[in-house]
Amino acid sequence: MHNPPAHDDDAIEAMHDGWLPIREVARQTGVNPVTLRAWERRYGLIVPHRTAKGHRLYGTDHVQRIQQILTWLGRGVAVSQVKALLDDAQAPLAVNLGGGDWQPLRASLMQAIGELAERRVDDTFNQAMALYPPITLCEHLLLPLLADLERRWQGQFGAQMERVFFLSWLRSKLGARIYHNNRQLNGAPLLLVNQSDLALEPCLWLCAWLASSADCPVEVFDWPLPGGELALAAERLNARAVLLYSRKPLNLPQLPRLLAGITAPTLIVGPTVCIHRADWAVHQQETEHLHLLDTPLAAHQRLQQLGVL
Repeated sequence: MHNPPAHDDDAIEAMHDGWLPIREVARQTGVNPVTLRAWERRYGLIVPHRTAKGHRLYGTDHVQRIQQILTWLGRGVAVSQVKALLDDAQAPLAVNLGGGDWQPLRASLMQAIGELAERRVDDTFNQAMALYPPITLCEHLLLPLLADLERRWQGQFGAQMERVFFLSWLRSKLGARIYHNNRQLNGAPLLLVNQSDLALEPCLWLCAWLASSADCPVEVFDWPLPGGELALAAERLNARAVLLYSRKPLNLPQLPRLLAGITAPTLIVGPTVCIHRADWAVHQQETEHLHLLDTPLAAHQRLQQLGVL
């Protein structure tokens, strides 16, 4: 690989020489530019080359290092601890550092939610979003936080108040980011439908946010569609795939009618997959072309495997 150019006029030539601008690195790795800059500025994790005007250029070694960072983050290591592990060639890949920053971060959010402190919830989440990619945030912050909240809300006075407060904030927060991403993306969308007839379904929005963060346009219908209209929506949108989320039992005998006419890959996601685990075999003929996943993370991985993302 050649040395980076001395002048920004040579930037195009530099890309031909193998240097990548930050947007391309973000596309290849799934780590947005804001996070890449935060890793560089706050922790020295990535030190790119600079053009004369200060634009960042990355090489293949940088991309490989970012993948190593993602591997550690995926194991629950706090971003503040990653540099020491990367610099230690003897660091065991199976190391368990006890959850890093996640437990105090979740505790802080739990307290803010209990106090209905929206600005504090928002500021805490924004700080986390600047440091961690969506997949890591979903796995180590949001899904465990939702599980902790559900346990706290069991039979607690004020539970519905907290639930509506937090889930309304979460839908608005993720919805705003999805809207912003959709304005910059072209092509057929992923169609996501809340098929559980329950308002403010957080995991539906997590599925949408993860797909949107992977540069996939998304269209979210936060209410069930009847048989026929689901296929009509998929046709009119020219949907690249259809994702149905439900946390309650589905009417399995009616499933073929609901999905009739849909030619795009179709995923059923959520607790309904576990609820019907013993029943899917009975309806195997109707469901053989379906993809059944129980979590947003599993759904995201399957969408990647299908080439949807």
